[in-house]
Amino acid sequence: MALTDMGENKKLGFGLMRLPRVEGNGDVIDVEATKQMVDLFMEAGCTYFDTAWIYPGSEDAMRQALVERYPRESYTIATKNAAWAGCKTREDAIEQFETSLRRTNAGYFDYYLLHNLGQNRTGVFDEFDLWNFAFEMKKAGKIRHVGFSFHSTAEELEEILNAHPEAEFVQLQINYADWENNDVQSRKVYEVARAHKKPIVIMEPVKGGLLADPPKDVKELLNDADPNASYASWAIRFAASLDGVMAVLSGMTTVDQMKDNLSYMKDFKPLSETEKEVVDKARKAIEAIPIVPCTSCDYCAKVCPMNIGISGTFKCLNIIKLYGNVKRALHEETFCVINPGKKRANECIKCGACERACPQHIKIRDTLDEAADLMMMDQV
Repeated sequence: MALTDMGENKKLGFGLMRLPRVEGNGDVIDVEATKQMVDLFMEAGCTYFDTAWIYPGSEDAMRQALVERYPRESYTIATKNAAWAGCKTREDAIEQFETSLRRTNAGYFDYYLLHNLGQNRTGVFDEFDLWNFAFEMKKAGKIRHVGFSFHSTAEELEEILNAHPEAEFVQLQINYADWENNDVQSRKVYEVARAHKKPIVIMEPVKGGLLADPPKDVKELLNDADPNASYASWAIRFAASLDGVMAVLSGMTTVDQMKDNLSYMKDFKPLSETEKEVVDKARKAIEAIPIVPCTSCDYCAKVCPMNIGISGTFKCLNIIKLYGNVKRALHEETFCVINPGKKRANECIKCGACERACPQHIKIRDTLDEAADLMMMDQV
């Protein structure tokens, strides 16, 4: 299948990272509920399913809900290789590919991605020569298209695409709230991918669900424009309306979410000029909310004797300030503070070295206290 074969009106992709869980056991995926969602998705003529080796239980659930129930040629599968996740050798990383084949029993992958390139993760794929491995698997018929997912700056994306022009597509975090965000750089990375003529798969169009429940001012704007449209629909249609986008992934958890997404995506119509103006106003309303003015320069981190994850903590705090979502902030903290080996805000010793280094003149000690209180760090 060619990269453009999904069609302009079938851009919705089913992201399998947030599948429903068995009641009373959050570690076990509810395969029966997943089957219902898969059936609705397929009945609507949508075909793109996205999973990853690192999503617990997801590839197995895909096999049971999709692969064992539908003809292989009726859908497309994307999965990913996270070589940075504990792999010590090239063989360890290649085993991820073999494991994904066994779990899914799909026979081949329509789209295979090197997962989450950016910062110190990028070099692992070169070190283990996984680019060449992926294209060897393409020649062997086990992969149809090779690409990568990416979370970092436009400058780094440019470097990767210059180094690896063989990449056939890219998966980027793009949503209207982050369109001009200095950290996520949605617009900038989108423009880099377009300049390199790479088809784009969009992830996080609803910003991990945050734009399904946006700030009060944004809700009022969207309700005035169309009281019948869900808040998520504005976010997903914004992403799908961009040129060069082959799929927009929605990490759906419930049958109702699937039905809502399909109601406006099974016969997708791009945003009108009037609707684009509404979304732009929504973005500006989010930008107007006072948040910690951290630019993630990390000058503070260079002088912190306790190795506090300061900029990562401020990113989490801003999620609470913007969306009031403590659960999401704690989830984000795992990825931007705890997993990178940083310490949490409540371990600050108040030495003040960070404040002397901060070019934004942020009252870092007080702000870390605020984060610790709001995120209930003494209780989690």
